[in-house]
Amino acid sequence: MDIREIFAKNLRLARQAKGLSQEELAHRADIDRTYISSLERCVYSPSIEVLDRLAQALGVEPADLIKSQEK
Repeated sequence: MDIREIFAKNLRLARQAKGLSQEELAHRADIDRTYISSLERCVYSPSIEVLDRLAQALGVEPADLIKSQEK
């Protein structure tokens, strides 16, 4: 799994764990909802600024969104 796939999976899991829709996460992070969808589908890679805004909106560390859960 490459880093973009890891990010997409972690983003989706973190969003769902918080009970947030893509629209609500987009609102909290001041990002377009369609961009959230594209990130979760590995269409785009986030900039470091977007990574930070998403992490803040989810209440997690930015590293948590790119850390592989596989050992």
